[in-house]
Amino acid sequence: MKLLSFAIPCYNSQDYMEKCIESILPGGEDVEIIIVDDGSKDRTAEIADTYAAKYPTIVKAIHQENGGHGEAVNTGLRNATGLYFKVVDSDDWVDRDAYDKILAKLREIVESGDSIDMMLANYVYEKEGAKHKKVMRQTGFPTDCMFTWNDIHHFHKGHYILMHSVIYRTKLLRDCGLELPKHTFYVDNIYVYKPLPYVKKMYYMDVDFYRYFIGRDDQSVNESIMIRRIDQQIKVNKIMLDDVDLFKVSNLKCRRYMFNYLEIITVISTVLLIRSGTPENLEKKRELWGYIKERDVRVFHKLRRGIMGQTMNLPGKGGRKISIAAYHISQKLVGFN
Repeated sequence: MKLLSFAIPCYNSQDYMEKCIESILPGGEDVEIIIVDDGSKDRTAEIADTYAAKYPTIVKAIHQENGGHGEAVNTGLRNATGLYFKVVDSDDWVDRDAYDKILAKLREIVESGDSIDMMLANYVYEKEGAKHKKVMRQTGFPTDCMFTWNDIHHFHKGHYILMHSVIYRTKLLRDCGLELPKHTFYVDNIYVYKPLPYVKKMYYMDVDFYRYFIGRDDQSVNESIMIRRIDQQIKVNKIMLDDVDLFKVSNLKCRRYMFNYLEIITVISTVLLIRSGTPENLEKKRELWGYIKERDVRVFHKLRRGIMGQTMNLPGKGGRKISIAAYHISQKLVGFN
């Protein structure tokens, strides 16, 4: 059995996927690399097959009809044989030194007969045109040791785990019934969020492992594209509400963390709807909050009473200006696009 499976979802990725694959290959026989060609029209399939032929014990190439990022992740998970599972997008890459340390730690844990459910590391915004690279750490989590939810002393508002930060135990992802929707952007949030109630033991390495490229004009996190795809952001927001009943999450600190996560996703949905400024999208904002209230009135009141919920729901044009100003501040704090 492999130690760590990597899934690389690829759609028309010929221009950058090789950098991604080459950064993972140094893991050698400890890892498997599952390249999922999601119905690409360029040379992606050819490149994937070339790597699979050259490294038959490490690389698998899987070709499928286009199903979107989520279905590519689903395919990677279905075919993974590793004890642990990591998604790396085809335009991103991993840092060699941090990678070596993570593999060594995972190997040490497995050889000791122990296991963890989730490993966390830092990711770095490789933002095009930025002079300084923003490193995103897992603030508030114990460092370089095994810990549980009860060992976390404080959560910082607005901090939430991204897919880039996390390595999950493969069986845990299967046991929690993770299945991402097809043809939907922003499913990374579901990927991280849904398994959290199943996570008992964690390990955080303070190393800059994942290099997250941000800045292409066609990138899904470009603000104007996010506004055009707002229906998909709302869909993900609603799936997060539907998939987990927060008041049934037994560990109170896990529940609190998940509430914070749901809050920040709801704020993103809300502020993008406000920022677009169209009557149609302002109506979608009202509909989203109505959906939350109907789905779980306790979650609705908790979201609305929070400072972020209050800021996002101030009435009138003045209220919308304050909401947008708060959004710009958050952009600068995290280097978001």
